[in-house]
Order: sequence, then structure tokens, then C-alpha cells
Amino acid sequence: MKYFKFIVITFLSVFLSCKVIKENKTLTTTKKNVLFLMIDDLRPELSIYGQNQIISPNINALAESGVTFNRAYCNVPVCGASRASILTGIRPTADRFLKYNASITKETPTILTLVKHFKNQGYTTISNNKVTHLKRDIKDWDEEWYPYEKGWRDYQSKENINLEQNGQHGYAYEHPDVQDDAYYDGKTANKSILDLKKLKAEGKPFFMAVGFVKPHLPFNAPKKYWDLYKASEINLPMNSSFPNSVPKIANHLWGELRYYKDIPKKGQVSDLVAKKLIHGYYASVSYMDAQVGKVLKELEDLGLKDNTIVVLVGDHGWSLMEHGLWVKHSNFEVTLRVPLIISAPNIPKDKRSNSIAELIDLYPTICELATIPIPFHTDGESLVEALQRPSKILKNTALARYQKGETLIADNYFYTEWQRKDKTISKMLFNHNNDPNENRNLAIEKGYKRIVDSLSHILNKKIKS
Repeated sequence: MKYFKFIVITFLSVFLSCKVIKENKTLTTTKKNVLFLMIDDLRPELSIYGQNQIISPNINALAESGVTFNRAYCNVPVCGASRASILTGIRPTADRFLKYNASITKETPTILTLVKHFKNQGYTTISNNKVTHLKRDIKDWDEEWYPYEKGWRDYQSKENINLEQNGQHGYAYEHPDVQDDAYYDGKTANKSILDLKKLKAEGKPFFMAVGFVKPHLPFNAPKKYWDLYKASEINLPMNSSFPNSVPKIANHLWGELRYYKDIPKKGQVSDLVAKKLIHGYYASVSYMDAQVGKVLKELEDLGLKDNTIVVLVGDHGWSLMEHGLWVKHSNFEVTLRVPLIISAPNIPKDKRSNSIAELIDLYPTICELATIPIPFHTDGESLVEALQRPSKILKNTALARYQKGETLIADNYFYTEWQRKDKTISKMLFNHNNDPNENRNLAIEKGYKRIVDSLSHILNKKIKS
């Protein structure tokens, strides 16, 4: 009798702690592997998003094998905070997941992380390189590996190494003639390939997260990737100055870049330096793309691809002089919009979805694709229906925040307001139908008062809920 009661209580505890997965005839009960590719500071300036500047054949090939979300948004454009939000499945708030050093362990100690949930389901869990911002922030990995042998900036050029050794700051970019695995991302790809071979031999389902650091600053890449681009073909953005109609609170001093040599402590960089920075960012993306390609090739060569869910996502975007900014920290679309590609068994191939996706949606999505229960605590919505019906718009809103700025994305409107002591002090509204570069702040125009009031009501209702 006691044993029967134990079974009943155990069943109820599991049932009550998880959301019910919707019936889905295309999903099977076979445990699927998960390969989660987290890219640092990657903006959707890729050919799969209609851009032609960056060479990224391997990300393009992944897109051909699955569904690309044209409108995916991070919930907070800060490295540590965004990653903490993704891996817990809960939104950042005014009191949670605010800074680069946001801690899952300290801020949400009782939350069932995505990692722990999959481990509980019998998965081998591996983290390679930067997945959480803080080391050991999730203590449930079967293995958590980092390649850091020296400083995280990972300079290889003699000049930058000498500068750092002499207590000075290095440059924000470099392109020495070295092999891919001279840098940490190359080492990360090699480690992940070895892990895939080991996991294949073991035969257990796995959840392997691989964090590639580039194109995070400094924009370091082997020379062959820098040589993919001609300096004469690097262009500055059209909206390279801060709009007069936009509130000053939306501006930023971009201190992260100012750390580096040849970057002025105040004011804008020269056009020459700006083009070198953009050149370095492009080269870093192509370098990272090559490492992604190596891992995906091994997945296919081992015969694991057909039973593996592959997710490639950027933790947030990055400004390359748009609005005069060089930063990830803002409420502009360029820092909130991210690339998101999901490839999995039994979903369409080479499709695009215009349904809005938020990064908090990844937790329930991966669970449903893997046919494991979705915990009730998750704030996001599964994207599986959007994956199976990519031509349908199933979601048209998203929420994001940076510090005191709360942003509502509703169809083609981007509305942000800043509050202080429960009083709104600034507002910002863009209509992407006719202002995709966000230069005209409609919130200060009388003709848009009704729209502003409506969006403000929706925003604050969502925040309170």
C-alpha cells in the first residue's frame, strides 16, 4: 500500500510540475539528441536574412535543413542576463537578470534549468566554452569545459600580446596568419567533435551546448577570414548618427569598446577605424561560421543528424555604428533582433517564419521537440507549431528590456518606455513599415498619441502579468 501511494505521489508531482505537450502526430517517442549552438553578439546580418555582406556558408546550409525565424528577439541585450533567461525559461525583470554577470544560481536558485531537466530525463549534458556567462553557474552539467589558457581576449598577434603583457590595452581587432584552432573557438569546435564521437559510441541521448565567442570583441580571426573581405567594400551604415527625436536615455557611451587601443574615450571613432571594426566583425563571423560547419559536418558524418535537434541562436544583436553606437546594450532593434535557426526531425526544410519568436520560447520548444514534459514555470511559448506551419503568423508580440527601458514589439511597431518611481519619463516609438532604421520617434508626435496610449497599456499589462 505504501509503495502504491509513493507511485501515485510521484506521478502527481511530475504531472503538476510540467505543462502538457500538445498532441502532435509528427513527433515520435524516440529520444532525440540536442545540439545547442550559442553564438555571442551575432546579429542577423547574414544572407539568410537578405544581407549580402557576410560570408557564412555553413549557417546558410543549416538554414536549408530547417526553419529560420525572421523575427526572433532576445529578451535582454546583455550576455549573462540573456543566457540566464534562455536556460531558465523565464523573463528578465526589474529585479532579475539585469547585468552581464547575472547568476542563475543566486537569482533563481530553485528554478529547474533546461540542463537539469534534460539530465533528469536521462540525457548526457555537456557544455563547451561560453554557454552561461559565469563558470559553474549551472552545476548540473555532466561536463563543463572551457578552453581558456590565458586571458579571455585570446590575442595571438605579437603586438597585442606585448601590449597586454606590459599592462596596456590591445586593439579591438587582429588578423594574424594562424590556424583556426589557435583561437578558442577553433579549440571549441575540435573538443565538440571529439565529444560527438564519444557520445555516438556511448549511445545515450545527449544535450550538448556549444558556445562560440566570436564575433564578440575583440574582433579576432585568422588572416584567411579577414582576406575574404576588401576594405574598399566595407560601408558605414546609413543611420550612423543618433536621431534628434530619440530620447537621450536611449543613448549609450559604449564603454565596452572604449577599453581598446586607438578607441577614443569620448566621441565617435574615425571612419577609418569604424570600417576596420566592421571588417573585423565580418571576419569574426566567417571564422565562427567555419567552426560551426566543422561540428555540423561531424554530426552528419556520424549519422547523428537525423535524430538530433539543432538550434543556432545569437544571445543578442550588436550595433555597428547604427545610431552612432557600438554596443549591444540598447532598446533598438539592431541589438534586440537575433538569428534563430532550428533544424529537427519531421519539420520542414529550407523555410522561413515571420511569426515572432522570443528567446524564452526556446526552453519549451526544445522540450516539445524532444517529447519531454514542459515545466510549468516557463514563461515562453513553444515554437513547434510555427516550425510545422512556417507560413502562418502565430505570434505577433514580444517583450524585451534593457535597464529601465521596457520594449514592446507588436507587429511592426517598436514601442519603448522608461519609468522612474512608477512614472514614465521617456517614450520611443518606431513604425518599421516605413522606418526600418528607426530614425523617427513617433512617440513625440501628436498624431500618434492614441497608438502610444494603446501600446503603453498593452506593455504595462504584460509587465505586470
